[in-house]
Amino acid sequence: MNPGLADADASFKGLRLLLVDDHELVREGLRRVLDPASRGWSVQEAGSGEEALQQLGDHTFDMVITDLSMPGMGGVALIRHLHTHYAKLPVLVLSMHGESPYPLRSFQAGARGYVSKDRSAEELVLAVEKVASGGIYLSAAMAENLVSQVHRPAAAAEHAELSEREREIMRRLVRGERPTEIADAMELSVKTVSTHKARLLAKLGLPSLAALIRYALDNRG
Repeated sequence: MNPGLADADASFKGLRLLLVDDHELVREGLRRVLDPASRGWSVQEAGSGEEALQQLGDHTFDMVITDLSMPGMGGVALIRHLHTHYAKLPVLVLSMHGESPYPLRSFQAGARGYVSKDRSAEELVLAVEKVASGGIYLSAAMAENLVSQVHRPAAAAEHAELSEREREIMRRLVRGERPTEIADAMELSVKTVSTHKARLLAKLGLPSLAALIRYALDNRG
């Protein structure tokens, strides 16, 4: 195993995950990647959306990681149910579908992160940590495509009003980077990054980072 994966971050000790996928072999592989023994995490499994709801009735979790394509209650229906009945429980989607409209449907339903199954083990762990800490996560390539392909007429006009620095900060925010990370990468102060973030949200008429993600998804075209 990659030694970097075995280094448990103390801030995520005790994280309780519910892994939902209808393929047992996939769940076994994901459990190895998540490495609960080394990280101090607990991972329980469900083979369907219905089984996931049963687990949620019996146990408390910090996050649900779910596939989209499952028999019976599919992933999007499960996300909607969780968003309605367990509003504070974050959901990370792990799907074989990396292309639109699957990310869009997932975020519209209430997901907080989306990773395609062809990504690395390190990226999955990063996504779990980002979402667990209250952030939003998209694979870097997916986020870049979302921002670069915004071209519906109304959105294009709003997008054109952004400065280059605001565009770059938008790309990084959609990728799931935090203001401190953006500040370090762009050699800016955190206060400057926060100011630019507020301005770009105001220019686009958006109330939050989650709305910014949905904006990028909705206007991908």
